[in-house]
Amino acid sequence: MTSLQQFPKLGASACIWRDGRVLLIQRAKPPVGIWAFPGGHVEPGETLQEAAARELREETGMSAEFMGLVGLYDVIRRDSAGILTTHYVIACYLGIAGPETPVAASDAMSASFVDPDRLGGYALAPNIAVALERARELLRIS
Repeated sequence: MTSLQQFPKLGASACIWRDGRVLLIQRAKPPVGIWAFPGGHVEPGETLQEAAARELREETGMSAEFMGLVGLYDVIRRDSAGILTTHYVIACYLGIAGPETPVAASDAMSASFVDPDRLGGYALAPNIAVALERARELLRIS
């Protein structure tokens, strides 16, 4: 049977900072356990930034003041036969955290602000390291 699914799909994520630390969530849905920025799919009629803000709120209860786009990132996965199973283009938005304390909700097992220089023990989602470096350049964090 041929899949009716069309690729790529559009997603948005939120690269949110507070006091030199970045907000990461540990995913509760596949791929379970990896650490990523809060994010997900874009709803019809929703702007990319609105989607990033909604996903941030749904997954962590947080708000943020958005400052612009970090970049566009592809997430492409294939099964063992080489068949495309996932292709997302994710618009990653940079922001400064609102006053809330992050609480894991929705698709998250855990949510916390972490030191971007101490991510060696984290299983990171694709492109997170690249996006973090770009965000640090935009924020002028060395």
